[in-house]
Amino acid sequence: MTTLFQELVAKERAAEQAHGRVEELRGMYGPPTQHGGWSPRQTETYNTALRAWRDLAREVQFALADYARSRGETRGDVEEQVRKAVWPTEGGGTGA
Repeated sequence: MTTLFQELVAKERAAEQAHGRVEELRGMYGPPTQHGGWSPRQTETYNTALRAWRDLAREVQFALADYARSRGETRGDVEEQVRKAVWPTEGGGTGA
């Protein structure tokens, strides 16, 4: 496993962790359309977490494409290898 591949795995893990935080906040806050809605602080916290997840997921996608191109592999093959490294027993994650 090359250092670049390990960096891809680390980026994917960070994106998955950020996605988990978004899901956690959704569970804690309930739907934003509920009676009374979210407080301004809840809205800000959620939007910050959502932006962080989206930014990390975008970074992963660009890094996967660059890595695949540099190795002459398909992006899908590299993505599968990374997901297997991140989720070795489950065979894939929920996606970033």
